[in-house]
Amino acid sequence: MTKEPYYPIGEQDFKSLREMGSIYVDKTRFIEKLIFSGSKYYFLARPRRFGKSLFLSTIRYFFQAERSLFKGLAIDSTKWDWQKHPVLRLDLNMERYAEPGRLDMVLDNQFNIWEKEYDVIPKAEDLPSRFKNIIAAAHAKFGRQVVILVDEYDKPLVGNLDKDKEELFEHYRAKLASIYSNFKSSAEHIRIVFLTGVSRFSKLSVFSDLNNLNDITFDDEYADICGITEKELIEYFSVGIHTLAERRNTSFDEARHLLKKNYDGYRFAKNGSEIYNPWSILCALSKKDIANYWVQTGMATLLGEALKCVNVDLEDFLNTECLPEELVGLDLKDPNPLALLYQTGYLTIKDFDFDSNLFTLGVPNNEVKEGLFKMLIPYYTSIRQGFENAVVTKLTASILKGKPNELIQTLETYFAGIPYQLHMDNENNFQNAFYILVTLIGIKAHAEVATSDGRIDLLITTPKFIYIIELKYDRTAREAMAQIDEKKYTRPYRDDPRTLFKIGVNFSSETRCIEKPEIEEVPPHLR
Repeated sequence: MTKEPYYPIGEQDFKSLREMGSIYVDKTRFIEKLIFSGSKYYFLARPRRFGKSLFLSTIRYFFQAERSLFKGLAIDSTKWDWQKHPVLRLDLNMERYAEPGRLDMVLDNQFNIWEKEYDVIPKAEDLPSRFKNIIAAAHAKFGRQVVILVDEYDKPLVGNLDKDKEELFEHYRAKLASIYSNFKSSAEHIRIVFLTGVSRFSKLSVFSDLNNLNDITFDDEYADICGITEKELIEYFSVGIHTLAERRNTSFDEARHLLKKNYDGYRFAKNGSEIYNPWSILCALSKKDIANYWVQTGMATLLGEALKCVNVDLEDFLNTECLPEELVGLDLKDPNPLALLYQTGYLTIKDFDFDSNLFTLGVPNNEVKEGLFKMLIPYYTSIRQGFENAVVTKLTASILKGKPNELIQTLETYFAGIPYQLHMDNENNFQNAFYILVTLIGIKAHAEVATSDGRIDLLITTPKFIYIIELKYDRTAREAMAQIDEKKYTRPYRDDPRTLFKIGVNFSSETRCIEKPEIEEVPPHLR
């Protein structure tokens, strides 16, 4: 077998990646699209760890005319003069921006470097004017227009979206607007501007001022500019998939299916193909293991709070339809949970209907589903972040061992003390908490299972046991058991040799706990 390549986890510098001889998925054909499209200003939004920084780095070395780095790649055959342009790359991703002066510090440090590089004699103290002078000086020194690359242009804003940080958000919004205003006023000196980020903040002047800004976020022709397609997975990663298959003592196709189930499923355009998360693929093949590698984004807290406040039905909300404009932009005063989920990568496009102009959204894959639901647990139950695995493990063990009393005890722990901030005037959030738990169990658990006479709230099946669970809200467990009998939920399992338990559960909105659950084992002849 061919020697396994080096997987560049976390490597965002194109030059280093190429000189090390590590694996590189060729995205340079998109640079050709950019330089010959006729546009000057571009914006691309994608979730974090999707390769935006690496793509900007690739553009940088292309315009710096380091042609040897591009040998054998798609752009190498392009008719291009390979003349060196001055490149100003501003990376805003490395700072947290928790205080007002952090952005000034980042900009001042970077501007100092550029002023020395382009022989700028400081004439102004304010940052916007310094940036304007740098752009003009770089053009004058090289005799060619400047390329400006801004990595995570919105990082100071994304980190301060919470309502209690509104003042800091507005401070950074105004500061960034003054810096980015140079893109329009210095147009004569600029060859291309490319900004990346998580969201398009509609109230940031860079979007209102640049009426010729080309937002390629949802464009079909740029759908796979970041991430890994199915074709690219096979072309570049077959050796790693074979190795993963050997480690798991399975076939190549089964290993590929595991990667698809856990890391594929993203889609960023109406006609776009499905995309694998590049970070997760690199980690999985490097470590030769299937695990959850894509961690929560900085918006996790805000997302949980937003979902909690709008009192949504999670199961429906995570499988919903929306207009394209609902996914664009964020409003600090009223953050749209749907846009937050999409922009942070927890929801993605599953389909598009041209007649209704509606996207169908859904959770991309198993990794994201588990990460999202673990993130949401503290917002719907008393379980603190970091303890959800223990609860799920204990619950799963009780189910597999046929111990319904332990199952109920674990459920009582899970539901105990549901936060008072939740709207509890109906059973919606109780059902959300249960839906999260069912999804995380990971064994054959199904909510709202249809029968000929009704819908079972929760059906759990294992090789040895069957659990039929009916939930009530501010009623009684006896009523829940009566519904199981009345609707004959046990009838389909009359000839099933497995041990069957029927369980009635009531949640009290007053005590915010499960009250007096009932459990009964049902032999086959009584089903």
